[in-house]
Amino acid sequence: MADPRGFMKVPRQVAKRRKVKRRVKDWDEVYPGTPGAAVLPIITEQASRCMDCGIPFCHNGCPLGNLIPEWNDLLWRDDWLSATDRLHATNNFPEITGRLCPALCEAACVVGIHREPVTIKNVEVAIADKAWSDRRIVALPPQWHTDKTVAVVGSGPAGMAAAQQLTRAGHTVVVYERADAAGGLLRYGIPEFKMEKAVLERRLRQMRLEGTVFKTGVEVGRDISGEQLLERFDAVVLAIGSTVPRDLDVPGRELAGIHQAMEYLPQANRAALGQEVPDQILATGKDVVIIGGGDTGADCLGTALRQSAKSVTQLEIMPMPPHSRPAGQPWPMYPMVYRVASAHEEGGERLYSVSTTSFEGDTDDQVASLNVTDVKFEGGKFVPVPGTLRSIPAQLVLLAMGFTGPQQDGLVRELGLALDARGNILRDENFATNVDRVFACGDAGRGQSLIVWAIAEGRSCANGVDLALQGATNLPKPIQPDTRPLAV
Repeated sequence: MADPRGFMKVPRQVAKRRKVKRRVKDWDEVYPGTPGAAVLPIITEQASRCMDCGIPFCHNGCPLGNLIPEWNDLLWRDDWLSATDRLHATNNFPEITGRLCPALCEAACVVGIHREPVTIKNVEVAIADKAWSDRRIVALPPQWHTDKTVAVVGSGPAGMAAAQQLTRAGHTVVVYERADAAGGLLRYGIPEFKMEKAVLERRLRQMRLEGTVFKTGVEVGRDISGEQLLERFDAVVLAIGSTVPRDLDVPGRELAGIHQAMEYLPQANRAALGQEVPDQILATGKDVVIIGGGDTGADCLGTALRQSAKSVTQLEIMPMPPHSRPAGQPWPMYPMVYRVASAHEEGGERLYSVSTTSFEGDTDDQVASLNVTDVKFEGGKFVPVPGTLRSIPAQLVLLAMGFTGPQQDGLVRELGLALDARGNILRDENFATNVDRVFACGDAGRGQSLIVWAIAEGRSCANGVDLALQGATNLPKPIQPDTRPLAV
């Protein structure tokens, strides 16, 4: 282990962000330089807090099974090269998870039972960012090639992970992306202030040098059929995400000025990258209400503040979570506690236990306000609290209530893919669907989830594809897919 008494001597510290009044005026990452550089002055001591437990529960907390005690020890010993190797042994994109993952591993850290957990996420991003700056991360093309070809549909984290694993196994891999550039939600769903797109571009460049081919601006199911893919390729991997947004069916929903978060965020991301965005949805000078209290809602909040919104209110139907781990969610579970994202530090108001009952418009059929009521959970459902109905001004409303499943029109229906009871693509233990040679991974099969689960799914799916193509595989399989009954 690193320092046997490190967790006793060294308090937890995290990377410091730039001052709010400065960062809300630009789209750069909220940390000075990069997140990894921001934490470098303290990272060796923070790594020394790792106990190298006999049973490291952080392994189990992380879907990828990251070898956290090993790279903590190596970093503490100033062996950055070996730490980089151990980090990449289980994670294709640690510089991305180190920025975007909610750190399930830290919730499972043994130090966290009685003290604050190790800053695993900060250590991870520090190793990754330094490896990139020192040019230690290079392309790893396969030493030999098979005669097998694989099409990957979707270039989000699941598709990227599956593609990189299969390319390195020697297969010829082509990734199809319907947007004009690869990356999926990493590109147009995640704001620049959380992850600058240069971070994504350098990883895509590595993948191209390894031999992965990306074809953007191609929608499978429209520009090319699933049947054509099966004719051209030996296997097809569907990593199409969970893209159907949950809507809010209340009176006034048809008013102008009410948008899904994924209508708003991609436009803002394009504009931040200097692209021309005709008729862009803007929060400038408006009272903005965000319905949904999750990460997407926080992304909308930070974006609206950078667009100089007049006010921003974020609504959540669930009660305000506690500040410390509740008794019903004991260690090493990931607890539902009150969390403050970087966007929450910057402004806006958060309201809990409220439900929207209707929208009100002005004479131009533009949303002007919404009516809300406090709610409480009784008899298995949310019921309104009498006497709490009130109005909130809003000229822009953003719906950030999550997603219900993959898009079924087009490719899913064309191929006749079986779905589970929640409308996700059904897979077997090797991520194979009911259609021969077609596999599915990521949110399309799992349902809306976290980036670390997407990467784990992509890696595991690559294992199943390689096994089917070669009869054997050396690729890792960090997780098993959920298998649920078919939809009725």
